[in-house]
Amino acid sequence: MPPLFSNYLLKGLPVKNRIVFPPVVCFHYAGDDGIVIDRNVEHYRQIAAGGPGIVITEATAVLKNGRLAPFQLGIWSDEHIKGMSRIAAAVKKEGAISLLQIHHAGLLTNEQVSPVAKAPSAFASNPRSVALTTEEIDETRQAFIDAASRAQKAGYQGVELHGAHGYLLNQFASSFFNKREDEYGGNFAKSMKLATEIILGIRAVCGNDFIIGYRLGANSPSLEDGIAIAQHLEKTGIDLLHVSHGGSLVNLPRTPPGYEYNWIVYSGSVIKAHAGIPVIVVNEIKTRERAEWLLENNHADFAALARPQLADPDWVTHVKHDEKVNPCLTCKPKCRWFEDSRLCPARKKITIDK
Repeated sequence: MPPLFSNYLLKGLPVKNRIVFPPVVCFHYAGDDGIVIDRNVEHYRQIAAGGPGIVITEATAVLKNGRLAPFQLGIWSDEHIKGMSRIAAAVKKEGAISLLQIHHAGLLTNEQVSPVAKAPSAFASNPRSVALTTEEIDETRQAFIDAASRAQKAGYQGVELHGAHGYLLNQFASSFFNKREDEYGGNFAKSMKLATEIILGIRAVCGNDFIIGYRLGANSPSLEDGIAIAQHLEKTGIDLLHVSHGGSLVNLPRTPPGYEYNWIVYSGSVIKAHAGIPVIVVNEIKTRERAEWLLENNHADFAALARPQLADPDWVTHVKHDEKVNPCLTCKPKCRWFEDSRLCPARKKITIDK
């Protein structure tokens, strides 16, 4: 069997293939209340029906005042459980593992949702930034744990902590952002304290069978730091690593001569070599051939492909049966789907428009 369509056992759950639909924010779907609408459910149903083994629901805010945008989905209240249960049920009905990415934007908190951006430390380039107090860190820790508990109640089989892209957990883990000198900064163990406490808290509340994944910023701020973070997360009990970028342009890893993927994929492959838990690689893996090479050569356990599945929700099924896919057109200067999915010139199957 081709590696892309081989099975995998994750925390005792069978994953039908090695293809992941990664967490991609659906811009302008949800309202200020963060509650799921029909359009969200239909979007994930279509993606899951197309055949990926794992579907990760987009970055979902654990605190209303820590959102990346006013239209971000929320999990900060029990009122969100009902809507989230509709997505989880739709994904599982189609045979995919359902994970919910839980998130706090930190320095990148949108000014429309909060006049200040709470972070590990105030940051010179963001005049709105304010360092979190220890009491606010306590609140944030509990918000992540409560969010995971709500995800479990909604029927998700696990969560993915967003620790990449320059968001809050990434900021705590990286010396580029974290300048604290208390129990949450100043050395590696202290900078990982918040993430560690969240992971242990989720495990205590949600049990051993609940999947806890982590989207890792590989350059946090260097790849060597990313490796150390990955190994620490593994020891702490993370089940799945999803390697992406660390939110800064300093210390970008260099790919070896002749390496045909970018530095983000390369970083994932390096972390895979140093980790004993499954690794998802992501970024610009747009074809079956590119995904399969990574799996065949043990550079990853799973390949995440976003734009191919956004352009063609049946991409996985088409590839499996050697059928023609509806390809992403790589719109310039920026992706039209991210502006509004209805503007995507490649997308042919939007059926819900609410």
